[in-house]
Amino acid sequence: MNTVIRVENLGKKYLISHQRSERYVALRDVITEGTKKIVKRMVRPGSALSQTKEEFWALRNVDFEIKEGDRVGIIGRNGAGKTTILKLLSRITEPSEGRIVIKGRIASLLEVGTGFHPELTGRENIFLNGAILGMSKSEIKRKFDEIVDFAEVEKFLDTPVKRYSSGMYVRLAFAVASHLEPEILIVDEVLAVGDAKFQKKSLDKMEDVSREGRTVLFVSHNMPAIESLCSRGILLDEGNVILDTDVNTVVRSYLEKAMTDYKKIDLERRVDRHGSGKIRVIGFRVLNDDNNEVKFLQSGKNYCFEIRYKNNAKKILKNVEVSFDIYDEKNSRVLLFRTNFTNDNLDLDSSDGKICCKVNNLPLANGIYHFSVFIVYEELEVLDYITEIAYITVDGGDFFGTGSLGLPSHCKVLHKAEWYAE
Repeated sequence: MNTVIRVENLGKKYLISHQRSERYVALRDVITEGTKKIVKRMVRPGSALSQTKEEFWALRNVDFEIKEGDRVGIIGRNGAGKTTILKLLSRITEPSEGRIVIKGRIASLLEVGTGFHPELTGRENIFLNGAILGMSKSEIKRKFDEIVDFAEVEKFLDTPVKRYSSGMYVRLAFAVASHLEPEILIVDEVLAVGDAKFQKKSLDKMEDVSREGRTVLFVSHNMPAIESLCSRGILLDEGNVILDTDVNTVVRSYLEKAMTDYKKIDLERRVDRHGSGKIRVIGFRVLNDDNNEVKFLQSGKNYCFEIRYKNNAKKILKNVEVSFDIYDEKNSRVLLFRTNFTNDNLDLDSSDGKICCKVNNLPLANGIYHFSVFIVYEELEVLDYITEIAYITVDGGDFFGTGSLGLPSHCKVLHKAEWYAE
């Protein structure tokens, strides 16, 4: 098979500026330094506004080849360099070192807004993108109805896309990128903006593209989607390729590394979180019926998932909604518990405290699971949202009371049914 992408010794470097603050800065200092900037005078070394610059390599020493018709999933933690690689391949940015050789026409969908002119209508943007891809007007017209039907934006075709919702924008952008017959289709996590129906339709379309012999590069945190679509995986970590082989091996390695890394990090020091910080999750453990901490679970048993929090607001917060989500090893959500589902929103004490999510008769099959916590104040203010707060194994148990474990490889959630024949 022909090589359509060759990457050799690829590197991308950024310069990060840091402001040094070595003394107290008063208003008069700000005014003085601002004046100096206007007249382009040099800032004194060692002053409050002197800068240092640090080199940051988002990618370094990256080598790989992609053949015609390959379906490649690129995975890794946030900041690993996935999107940087896609931007380099899409020629959105230039490499700092190394080279990229590409044979074929590339269509990219990297983020909401990529490739569209906000002032132009949906109709005009379809023709503009087609022209950018090197297609003739007649070729675009031939695909036009199919694109509009796929994107489900017929009513808004003559509306400027700046008035589109993010979902509409992504639907049209993906429809254009996938239908205008590129030799290479590059898709980032942007599909997560769409609803479940559109995500499935998009994955089906990417499978169609690959069956036609075209090449697909796909970045996602959705491991089942990666495994179902891709035959090969590339695992990135801190800007380096650490594994390039069959997709199942790469996904397993990624998940094992994620578990190891998250176990090392104290929750209170985690910065990969969102929210105002008035409440911060600082600890987590699982307790059995005897109030003892456990390191593994059994299906059919009762557990308290205990979340320790710090109240930085230093006042009682009423009507707090807490969501506790359980994901399997492929990052698919299998259970969701939320206080407002059962009218159990909480009042959180003005000091530090604990929240217990009590789950009886745990309905999980054997496997590895991880958890996320989402805390919202009066349905308006996100206080803290943190993912992968812990990993734990469900190992054994007798949920059905018959000794059967169910089929953990087929279904993660267990439930009893009554059977009868007439």
